[in-house]
Amino acid sequence: MDGLNEALTTNEIKFEEAAEYFGEKLTLTPKQFYELSDQYRSLAFTVGGYTRIQTLKKFHDEILRAIENGLTLEQFRNEMNTFLESKGYEGLTNFQADNIFRTNVQTAYQVGHYEQMTSPMVKKLRPYWQYDAVNDSHTRPSHLAMDGKVFPADSPIWDTWYPPNGFRCRCAVQTLSKRQVEERGLTVEEKVPTAAELSDGRFVNIMPDPNFSSNPAKARFKPDLEGYPESLKKAYEKQQKQK
Repeated sequence: MDGLNEALTTNEIKFEEAAEYFGEKLTLTPKQFYELSDQYRSLAFTVGGYTRIQTLKKFHDEILRAIENGLTLEQFRNEMNTFLESKGYEGLTNFQADNIFRTNVQTAYQVGHYEQMTSPMVKKLRPYWQYDAVNDSHTRPSHLAMDGKVFPADSPIWDTWYPPNGFRCRCAVQTLSKRQVEERGLTVEEKVPTAAELSDGRFVNIMPDPNFSSNPAKARFKPDLEGYPESLKKAYEKQQKQK
């Protein structure tokens, strides 16, 4: 996980699967976005506080460019602030830029990682996944409760607990072979946990943060849009015409 956090501030974010995933996202206004159910939100992109599609599209384009070309958080913020100030907006604060950049880049990165981990060969050689939370004072209690837990790769836990599991979440998932599980004395859990006691005595409910309870890698666009919300249909059709 340290590698990803370092990559977010260097020029090492280059991940073909991540770029493909983020490039598929459709730009919506915040109102349209929050009208979607959780299962569809991973197909869309928005930024709170901005309502013009042109501005939101610029955010999307710059994050995609960062993923494709390995641009840093600082480069993203500088480019966006130049654009925003030219349109009469105030520039992004360090916190705003970090939140927007980190959440979106990490989501794309983790989806790319998921695509690799679920390949038949990898699943055969490394059939177990371990949740990895950064164990420091900034880690949310519910995320900390998941740290180190091991489940089969096809466990339903990964439908809800695949990171990021909140804004600026730094968690990750790593694959393990049967030999690694045995050598490390790890227990492969079968039941999805709902609560736990932390090492400091706190009891916590084990659940992702609001609006982060679905696996973004499992929601991808299909040619048949029947059943999709109207806002997504229109945005998708518009995107296809522009290609």
